[in-house]
Amino acid sequence: MDVQAVFNKYYQPGTPLYNSVWSHSRLVADKALQLAQAHPELEIDLDFVYEAAMIHDIGVFLTNAPSIYCTGDQPYICHGVLGAELMRADGYPRHALVCERHTGTGLTVADIIAQNLPLPHRDMCPVSLEEKLVCFADKFYSKSNPDREKPLDKVRKSVARYGEDSLRRFEEMAALFL
Repeated sequence: MDVQAVFNKYYQPGTPLYNSVWSHSRLVADKALQLAQAHPELEIDLDFVYEAAMIHDIGVFLTNAPSIYCTGDQPYICHGVLGAELMRADGYPRHALVCERHTGTGLTVADIIAQNLPLPHRDMCPVSLEEKLVCFADKFYSKSNPDREKPLDKVRKSVARYGEDSLRRFEEMAALFL
């Protein structure tokens, strides 16, 4: 995958949205690669992790999140599924799974139904090590405060707001990668 070409297909270089999503994705990619390189025993596909981390938020431009320059018409919670649709259409089914499975610590069909989320009724939790790694690394950065890595305790508190299952999934990822 030519990450820059894929990115440029959907984002206009030099715009605030482009800069925001590119910078966030770069930080997530750097964090994911750092964690992967610290665990060679996991035999993580580093090239794929880089590519997937760089495009994990590719669907945000289709959402309505003006505070981060997104002027689409879809709810922000849909950005993963929307990005997955784009990646599947572009011939990247493995990357699509990272897009749709990185939201929170993943979303179960029970989460989607209980919260009445406008998402397909299917489990969207990370499965592969690479999916889990990008999901995990993403929790340390926000697009609204892009230059600061969140401390682990703050990430835990944030994740815990979404329930015990979400925190359990996060702790399982932390045990793998920290």
